[in-house]
Amino acid sequence: MLSSEDFLFFGVIAGSASLADASRRLNVSAPAVTQRLKALEQRVGVRLIERSSRGLMLTDEGELLAAQGAAIVDAIEQLDERLGQRSTSVRGKLRIAAPYGFGREFVAPAVSEFVRLHPEATVALELSDHPASLSSDSWDVVIHIGSLHGTTRLVTTLAPNRRIVCASPAYLRDHPVIKAPVDLQQCRCLALRENDEDVTLWRFSRPDSSLETIRIKPFMSTNDGAIMRGWALAGLGVIMRSEWDLADDLATGKLVQILPDWRAPDVDVVALLSARHGRSRRITAFLDIMRRHLHPVPWRVRRSGGYSAPPTP
Repeated sequence: MLSSEDFLFFGVIAGSASLADASRRLNVSAPAVTQRLKALEQRVGVRLIERSSRGLMLTDEGELLAAQGAAIVDAIEQLDERLGQRSTSVRGKLRIAAPYGFGREFVAPAVSEFVRLHPEATVALELSDHPASLSSDSWDVVIHIGSLHGTTRLVTTLAPNRRIVCASPAYLRDHPVIKAPVDLQQCRCLALRENDEDVTLWRFSRPDSSLETIRIKPFMSTNDGAIMRGWALAGLGVIMRSEWDLADDLATGKLVQILPDWRAPDVDVVALLSARHGRSRRITAFLDIMRRHLHPVPWRVRRSGGYSAPPTP
């Protein structure tokens, strides 16, 4: 007989690119994952996955187990949640996905407070360079920063966030003055590749309703925000990056805002919630903590110098 732990285990396998990826998510060794998967296949009497050059492929039986197992786990969790609602305690497993940099700086401390306040709850926190692409049924809360394209999840805003175009004083000193967005096409621009966005298309607007869109030719690109920020600090080029990551450097003058009269599209910090699961008591409790950690908005307080943060709503 299969247990809920078996369903949860195979759900991770089904949502992973490889067994090595699954072992990282499960925090066990790859041989342990292989051994447990083999034992599971022996118990059900059929092969559940096939390996190929493109990664893991579920067999028809594997697809059935993944789908039905997810439904069974969901039913168990909903029953547990309904029973839990008859008490004042917050319990059960909370699954959170978040971007790497923002997750380390802001989400992880909120998770720490959550488990201190609610010791009957457990948390799985996964950091990813593209959290919104993770399976919608695998995560209760997905923290997202950036454009959203056709999401089926419920969206709730946690904090305002702008994109800022900037460069180091050394770079600006050695290159022509940037007076308009079109001038950026002649600059050494650095691109952060994330969230499947067209990172070479930079859009700007002005209070007088002027609009301008330019196509940059990245001199360097990466999918790691910390690396790109380091390149900018080293004077290697111009970046467009979230103010949450840049405010300290702008305030101290390590980076200088370019084109302050022009504004790139906002990319608020949002939480994506499963439309099917709705808000459980633990999700609501965690979101309350996240909002407390983000208000007043950390990147818009204690700032001075080269960056004038907009007023917090």
